Amino acid sequence: MDKNSQEEFTQIVKFEPPLYKQRYQFVKDLVEKYKPKKVADLGCADCTLLWMLKFCSCIEVLAGLDICANKMKEKMHTLSPLPVDYLQPSERSLTVTLHHGSVAHKDPCMLGFDLVTCIELIEHLEESELKKFPEVVFGFMAPSIVVISTPNSEFNTLLPGVKLFRHPDHKFEWSQAQFQSWALETARCYDYSVEFTGVGHPPTGMEKIGFCTQIGVFLRKYPQTGKSVQSEKPTEAVYKTVFKAVYPSLKDEKYLQKAVIREVIFTAEIIKHRFMSKREEYSDDPERKPKSQPSMDYFSDYLGKLVIEKNMEPFVSGNEVYIPLTTIFSCPKVKRLCGTFEKLCKLIAGKVTLSSDGSAVMFNIEHENE
Repeated sequence: MDKNSQEEFTQIVKFEPPLYKQRYQFVKDLVEKYKPKKVADLGCADCTLLWMLKFCSCIEVLAGLDICANKMKEKMHTLSPLPVDYLQPSERSLTVTLHHGSVAHKDPCMLGFDLVTCIELIEHLEESELKKFPEVVFGFMAPSIVVISTPNSEFNTLLPGVKLFRHPDHKFEWSQAQFQSWALETARCYDYSVEFTGVGHPPTGMEKIGFCTQIGVFLRKYPQTGKSVQSEKPTEAVYKTVFKAVYPSLKDEKYLQKAVIREVIFTAEIIKHRFMSKREEYSDDPERKPKSQPSMDYFSDYLGKLVIEKNMEPFVSGNEVYIPLTTIFSCPKVKRLCGTFEKLCKLIAGKVTLSSDGSAVMFNIEHENE
């Protein structure tokens, strides 16, 4: 291709969405496919990828590592729980931790991860660090999946203003052949397979140049035994933890209890309101059927169609109205939260006003009509 044609392509190369978003979306799609529970992002920088991944429901542990603590600290607040996370705790647990350190060093806090991402990282490594990198990531950490992305130097001729490397901190940029040679040798040494792909398509007619960002997806061939991990485990931590957030979760008994109490009171209030409204209708019209023959119409819009037995009927005694716990437990959301009726009773004991035998939620209605 002549120089004029190449200059024409240089002017029209534009990625939509931006290339960094395509890289992050690639990782997110991979997470959706493999459903890892524990994910570590090496070279996490401003934590953008970690922020995206915290919304993936399968992930329970997120960790970031970077050599520059200041970059992480600038944006690490985006990884903290929001008020809504406390008001509506998730059913899954989630812990997010950021570490300051080098990918050339081993630290036990990085063991046990399912997926490790290295997005635009290796080209920033010094030669000595790059030599240690495979042993740390593939030998020591040994996750099930490793994703590595790096610039494709063959694409640089199409990028305006790029003379040698795309970023002043890059120590090298590999061609497709160089990256694939390194990746295949690394995979062979540590019993991984590797597939090559990328993001940022070249212009039509220049497909041989390859993707702007080349990506290798490494899959571990054999499960790693706990014995081999322990034999290499360092005795001391070398990374410094700069941030940790534990999200509220219904797996935590205290958050589960609060959610159950809130739902029980809300459900009981709805049932009581409908029950009392229906009761007043009957008292105003003596010809109507007595309340002793119950109908579920008065709370069917909230609880759905439930089969109500006699011991599940709300009832009034003096100035008190009683909503049986069996009725409340029939609510799908309450049942899903508690699992068993026994668990419901345990969680609300001493936290909700109950009848003397503990079988019903009790409300005083003495001032109900004032």
